[in-house]
Amino acid sequence: MSTVSKVLSVNIGTAKEFEYKNRTAKSAIWKSPTSNRLMAQGINLDGDEQADREAHGGVDKAIYAYAIEDIHWWQDKINRSIEYGEFGENLTTQGIDVNNSLVGEQWKVGNAILEVSEPRIPCWRLGVRMNDKTFPREFTRALRAGTYLRIATEGDIGEGDEVTIAYKPDHDLTVREVFRIYTQAHDEAARLLAVSQISDAWKRWANDILAKNKKRSATSSDPGYC
Repeated sequence: MSTVSKVLSVNIGTAKEFEYKNRTAKSAIWKSPTSNRLMAQGINLDGDEQADREAHGGVDKAIYAYAIEDIHWWQDKINRSIEYGEFGENLTTQGIDVNNSLVGEQWKVGNAILEVSEPRIPCWRLGVRMNDKTFPREFTRALRAGTYLRIATEGDIGEGDEVTIAYKPDHDLTVREVFRIYTQAHDEAARLLAVSQISDAWKRWANDILAKNKKRSATSSDPGYC
């Protein structure tokens, strides 16, 4: 019997200041579960803050989903329990493979339609949250990035809501593949440009990489004579 895909927890948080390397920093990575149904509208969930909307928010990164299956994997690896929201995720999911979801895939969650947009790229803030400065590097190696979601249709979302796939695009670019290309395989950057649902930020990154590779190739050309 297959497991029904659902939201185990809806997590929100407000931005807070903290000390980091002798300076004041700000982040909203500290998320806590809520039992309330929340509207997914605009660029976030009601009651949730995004301290840095260029890095961790905006239309293409409105909501962050992370799977309980990946949380269990991490619990075994680091040998401690991990609470809902500890990865900074807004939705802790069960039964849906968030990492192998396709860019542009749409999920019906509660009364909202959410669209898979891109992987989470870890930064030092994740290390602060996990109390381990090496954690972002381990997170990258694991290729278990979770996914950001756009709000395609506004609606309310709550704990226990079923997650159903409402639309699958006709390509094979998954969130995990985007993350792998970004961290390990820049030579495959052109794959991102072939997908219409990829964000403008990722198109710029791919074009920059391709331009640098082309320049490097031209500079390193050697006719073989002296």
